[in-house]
Amino acid sequence: MTMPVGELTRTLPSAPSDAAGYRAFISYAHKDEASARRLHRWLESYRMPRRLVGRTTRLGTVARRLTPIFRDRLELPASSSLDAAVANALAASDVLLVLCSPAARASMWVNAEIRLFRSLHPDRPIIAALLSGEPRDSFPEALTEADALGVVSEPVAADFRRNHDGPRLARLKIVAGLTGLALDELIQREAQRQLRRVIAVTLAAMVFALLMSFLLILAVMARREAEQQRRQAEGLIEFMLTDLRTRLQGVGRLDVLGSVNDRALAYYGEQSDLSKLPVESLERRARVLHAMGEDDQKRGKNAAALAKFVEAHRTTAALLAANPDDPLRIFAHAQSEFWIGYVDFARDRLDKALPRFVAYRSLARRLTEIEPANLKYWRELGYAEGNICTIAIARKGPAADLDACRSALQTIERVARAQPDDATIQSDLANRHAWMADALRLGGRDRDALAEREKQMAIIDRLLTQDAKNASYRQDWMLARFSTAALLRALGEHRRADAMVADSRRLIDELIASDPENKDWRIWRQEFTHSMTN
Repeated sequence: MTMPVGELTRTLPSAPSDAAGYRAFISYAHKDEASARRLHRWLESYRMPRRLVGRTTRLGTVARRLTPIFRDRLELPASSSLDAAVANALAASDVLLVLCSPAARASMWVNAEIRLFRSLHPDRPIIAALLSGEPRDSFPEALTEADALGVVSEPVAADFRRNHDGPRLARLKIVAGLTGLALDELIQREAQRQLRRVIAVTLAAMVFALLMSFLLILAVMARREAEQQRRQAEGLIEFMLTDLRTRLQGVGRLDVLGSVNDRALAYYGEQSDLSKLPVESLERRARVLHAMGEDDQKRGKNAAALAKFVEAHRTTAALLAANPDDPLRIFAHAQSEFWIGYVDFARDRLDKALPRFVAYRSLARRLTEIEPANLKYWRELGYAEGNICTIAIARKGPAADLDACRSALQTIERVARAQPDDATIQSDLANRHAWMADALRLGGRDRDALAEREKQMAIIDRLLTQDAKNASYRQDWMLARFSTAALLRALGEHRRADAMVADSRRLIDELIASDPENKDWRIWRQEFTHSMTN
């Protein structure tokens, strides 16, 4: 007949009588110290399931904790006997827990502790915990010796080996042996507790996930709000520097945008890392820099204008490199090429301006190839060809160079035929007639040049009929009459020429009064004055 799990005695033990004693004494070989330390730590930290606490078993009342437990840290020297501390601990222990292994079987001290415990407490249980090896090679001899009645009990161990009980079940067997509880009930309660823990952890994880989701939603909302505010701020800046600027330009009051430009430049100056900006912001940034640079250029601040155009060029070049077939990005970069070239043109640095204008024309031509039905791109090509025309005129170039003037006129005429009611295109067409007139005059064809000037003036007169206060139209009207006056003088019509110069002088005074900071108007006024005195 065999005893219950882990017990080596036949009689039921009594409840512990010494409150200051140990719940168990762990006996082990020195080589198994690491396993003993882990098991000791687990046993003393183990909490009994609540529903089992307080239950009375054959070993007494089940407590919440399995403490204290004695563990001898080091084996005694080979020449000594069990010292008093170990003997006292064995005497005060309710249960002896033997860690069995080949090393334990060979240990004289493990055998001595078993014999002493059995002699002191023949009625108290001894639990065998098999760590390694087979039972016949691991159980100490003292564990299987006959008791006082001559009976040899075959121990049933808590088997820690992986292919047997395994650590988890083996530990629960030890708990069952220490408390007198049935192993099945302990396993069931432990499973219920583990399930509750899993549920608790799952609920905690769900709460945490919900909290993180809530925080993420708040973060996304905050980010969206920040993005919305950024878009609104950038949209307002773009409106002021594009649409509002166009309207102020129409009444000759670009001077009021000076403070707006400064604030906008400060806003964009804070955006040091352009890689973090969305494409939309980068494109808007380039447009605003173009507008600000144009305002600086008109006020004679060429260095400031060039700095803005170069920065815009850096932005549009990066955008185009990322998507070289995007028409919008090609268009934006074309504007950057134009404005840098225009600053050089205004400084009379034609050799530097021409490559920029050629690059501008190449980009514009590419746009018409990508979207041949898009009149906006044909119009852009007309602008680009017109720029090359102006350089040819300034250089008094050969007829081959002046062909760009005819191409510019023909391209804009194509757009004007498709959109005859667009006032801006009509203004562009008037300018192309003016450039064609200058090109014809270089070729000695003054009468043909006068015909082009008359076409220009007819278009401008129609535009002023629609918007008499538009400063851009008035400027074009003034320049057209002044240039026509030069042609009339060459053709001998001096009285008519003088009248046109006087009209130009009167109008330039009105324009300067409306915007004193416009440098171009002041320069033209000097030319008109010089013309009238000669």
